[in-house]
Amino acid sequence: MRILVAGGAGFLGSHVCDALLERGDAVVCVDNFVTGRRRNIEHLLHRSDFTLVEHDVVHPLDPSGSDAGALDAVMNLASPASPADFAGLPLEILDVGSRGTRELLELALRHGARFFQASTSEVYGDPLVHPQSETYWGHVNPIGERSVYDEAKRFGEAITMAYHRTLGLDVRISRIFNTYGPRMQPHDGRVVSNFVVQALRGEPLTIYGDGSQTRSFCYVSDEVKGLLALLDGDETGPVNIGNPVEFTVLELAELVLELTGSAVELVREPLRHSDDPKQRQPDITVARERLGWEPSVPLREGLEKTIPYFASELQRSGST
Repeated sequence: MRILVAGGAGFLGSHVCDALLERGDAVVCVDNFVTGRRRNIEHLLHRSDFTLVEHDVVHPLDPSGSDAGALDAVMNLASPASPADFAGLPLEILDVGSRGTRELLELALRHGARFFQASTSEVYGDPLVHPQSETYWGHVNPIGERSVYDEAKRFGEAITMAYHRTLGLDVRISRIFNTYGPRMQPHDGRVVSNFVVQALRGEPLTIYGDGSQTRSFCYVSDEVKGLLALLDGDETGPVNIGNPVEFTVLELAELVLELTGSAVELVREPLRHSDDPKQRQPDITVARERLGWEPSVPLREGLEKTIPYFASELQRSGST
């Protein structure tokens, strides 16, 4: 197939590009490099089956350029997605979630291509139901500090389903849970990157709140396999794609200290946002039963693969 990946130079998007190429697909990677990084896809630039288009998807794609040639699928992974971005790029997040999603839907419609919307567990907000299944409608603060991302993704799901119901567009919607691994940005404000970077620098690990809040961490190779299983399957979605094994933030901190050999202390600070989720765990029954997918990389193993990446990033930047 020939597949356009919007946000293809980002952390997750670049791994999706790798996986598509590895299985024999041709890839058109579209990114404006606001949060994506060129070095994430540098190793692909020499390939004849890989095309890089520097473009902001909130604007129409030029039919004579990146839109040239038939597309079999359009995958929308274009959005800043880290806590640091919620404060620093709020309007950009809302734009790409609304205008950008619609432009990509129109592109898929022109080509008769399957449209894949990468949504998020953030649509569940601070959930009152645990674990979260796809039938849960969520508990979201629409005007909170995190709302730009939550609401952009909720709108993305809504407009995707509107194109599906009204125009007959073939669509897939994934809800992604806390993915981690190489190519994460060291200073993006996510808990895995925060803890690993602080431990490697010999700095105290900052725990917001009492550390009892939970997350479910999915290693990037597992996440990508789940996304492609959904892309290739018959399930419209939304479908939760994440690891159902739940950890407290404190458990994660202790594991990072063990694996890095760091002896720093834990420092507690107040929660950054009043609407930070207290629990986050996917029910992956749909993915397991209808897609034949479930994750296989335990947190310990995933961190053992991720920590050397962060060490090299810090050495590269001279900030160890």
